[in-house]
Amino acid sequence: RVNEDDILKEIEDFKDEESKLETKPPVVTIMGHVDHGKTSILDAFRSSNVVAGESGGITQHIGAYQINNNNKKITFIDTPGHAAFSNMRARGSKTTDIIILVVAADDSLKPQTIESIAHAKAAKVPIIVAINKIDLPTADADKVRNDLLTQEIIVEKLQGEVLDVEISALKKINLDKLEEAIHLQSDILNLKANPNRSARGVIIESKLEKGRGSVATVLVQKGTLKVSDIFVSGSEWGKVKALIDDKGNNIKEAKPSMPVEVLGFDSNPFAGDDFIVVENESIARKIAEYRSDKQKIHKNKVVKSNVEDMFQK
Repeated sequence: RVNEDDILKEIEDFKDEESKLETKPPVVTIMGHVDHGKTSILDAFRSSNVVAGESGGITQHIGAYQINNNNKKITFIDTPGHAAFSNMRARGSKTTDIIILVVAADDSLKPQTIESIAHAKAAKVPIIVAINKIDLPTADADKVRNDLLTQEIIVEKLQGEVLDVEISALKKINLDKLEEAIHLQSDILNLKANPNRSARGVIIESKLEKGRGSVATVLVQKGTLKVSDIFVSGSEWGKVKALIDDKGNNIKEAKPSMPVEVLGFDSNPFAGDDFIVVENESIARKIAEYRSDKQKIHKNKVVKSNVEDMFQK
């Protein structure tokens, strides 16, 4: 029998030397109540960054994208829902550096807002509050700030530590201030990664596409991902056939904090799965088989215990 520690040694992470680390862009997740304007904020940031020559604006939807203003990059992750975020967190993947909590100025806190705060606290990720829809006549930003006190979120205006920005995503008011707040928080966190090593990352989302097969959005967290790299992801393995950025361009490589679509999966990985570049195919196959077997054993145990429960009842 192969010792499982030997197999997993191949994909053990290691700590990079301080001297090899370089500053990386912050990865930001936008959370909050359904109709408080999460998507509008993402769209506003994205359209303000779309090159004027691009007709028709944004064509394709990718679960994460990067904006670059004055050579200062920010990566935004569009969470399809709290469940996916919890799933990623439960699997130990720290995907996010900063969470933007969107609260509508005319509606204040809602159950989903409170849920988002709980997620941010559990993940120990700093929050920036974006008080949206301040252009509406019924907007009351101070009520939002006071209501946040009930969740132990104390914004700077009330002598706290949490940054808050009043914005309007639709009228594009103060988006630059929100961007500034992100960079400020990012400087405090001093985010760094080593780009000169084999890449590691996490799956943000995956889908099956006609003619392209399984396509997964990967957030690179360390190292540089290149075309033709061999990888393991969950119990899958493959070879990077193509890398596509959030604007639909084919690229040669992706550096830390960059979200990129990866072609080369045999079947769809799960959101939150790891993505690790390995030396060769035999290592990749071995790890994928080992993980797949472990999954089967786990599934069989679950089925067995469910059957036993039924009989006992």
